[in-house]
Formats: sequence, C-alpha cells, structure tokens
Amino acid sequence: MVKQIKIGILATGITPDELLEKHGSYADMFVALFDQVATDFEYQVFDVREDHFPDDAMQCDAWVITGSKFNVYQNTPWMLRLKSLILEISVTGRPMVGICFGHQIIADAFGGVVDKHPDGWGVGLHAYQLTSGADFIQGAPESFAISAMHQDQVLALPKNAKVFAESEFCPYAGLVYDDQILTFQAHPEFNLEYEDELIDLRKGDVIPLDVCEVGLTQVREKGAATDSVMIAHWMADFLRLRAS
Repeated sequence: MVKQIKIGILATGITPDELLEKHGSYADMFVALFDQVATDFEYQVFDVREDHFPDDAMQCDAWVITGSKFNVYQNTPWMLRLKSLILEISVTGRPMVGICFGHQIIADAFGGVVDKHPDGWGVGLHAYQLTSGADFIQGAPESFAISAMHQDQVLALPKNAKVFAESEFCPYAGLVYDDQILTFQAHPEFNLEYEDELIDLRKGDVIPLDVCEVGLTQVREKGAATDSVMIAHWMADFLRLRAS
C-alpha cells in the first residue's frame, strides 16, 4: 500500500463569490491540481482567516499556503499567528509551498520586504525564467508560464531565500528556502478560464482597464496554455521527497 502524505492547506483567501460555485475555493483548486499528479496525497484545510489553525506544526506531513486578497503588511492577528506557524514549521523540517500571498508572507516571516510593486499590477499569463537556483528541479525547461494576479510582491529577499525563477516584472518570482520551502508569486492553481473570468470581474474597478486588457489578450490568445501541470509535478515531488 502506498503511504499517504497528509497535506495541510492553510487557506488565507477564497475565490470571489461570483466565481466560487463554478471554480471552487483556492484550496479546492490546489486539491484538483495535485490530484492530476499525486495519488498519495490527502488533505486537511485550515481557514486561518477565521482563526482555524492546526494544533501544531507537526499535525500534517507537509504544508501549502494559498493566495489571498489581503496584504501581508496589514499584519492582522491571524497573519501574525500564521507567520509564527511558518517559523514553527521551518524548525520541524517539514516541507512547505507558498503561492502568491503565501509566497509573500513566508518571505515576510523570514525578514524579507513585501510591498506594492512600483510598476503596479501583474495579471494574465506570465513567463518566468529558471535560474541557477533551480538545481533541485530535474530536467526542467529554461522557462515556464502560469497565471499571475498580484500588485504586491517580494521587494527584498530574506537571507535564507534563493531565487530559482525570475522575470523582468518580478525578479523574485520563485524562491526556495534551505531546500525545505518552495514558493511562487504566480498561480499554478489558476487555469486560464478562471484567470480570464477573474480579470474580467476586476476590470476597471480593482485593476486598471489597460492592464486588464493586456492580461485578457494574453489568456485569450490562440494556443495560450499554462505549465500548471508541470509545476504541480515540481511541487508534489518537492513535498513528497521532504515529508516525514
């Protein structure tokens, strides 16, 4: 029998109400993505926004922190508690993946700087180049493309972070910490249909119209595709190989 690995999903946000029924929550999206590449994962979701936290860092074999509409520098009580948990998980040696807000709050917890990017929003299908720091990924191509949806990003690295993916707009797009924590600024869990509908929903209200039009052109271009399944393999392998 294959050993099951318990993945704790620390949910820091949820899909907008208008898209929730069709696409599910961010936690649902992670489960759906991992289900394409991992039959040995089981999941427990903790809605940390509602102060639903695990009993301790050892409760699960590995951890995932989702994206969120919130800003790390708001430092709400649940965010402060989550940062403490991140440091506790780090001490246990259990692996962790962070996406978008998860990427940012992990960087913040280790002393990095997160703030609004001076060039504004990044949305649409973004390409990232792998750096020499990606030596933990075997047989990877030189670049990958996944959906982006962010205004904040990591502006200064923590001392223990190494860059493995970058772009001109987002120099710290992918980080790895001590061969234990893997983070992405962009969203492998977002398919192009969801990205399209999310941009359209926020067009001209939350996000400037011209930025949205560029993003919509990218996701609607003939032949457009994400490398999400490939990234799911990277994340699943990373968690599996390091899980207790």
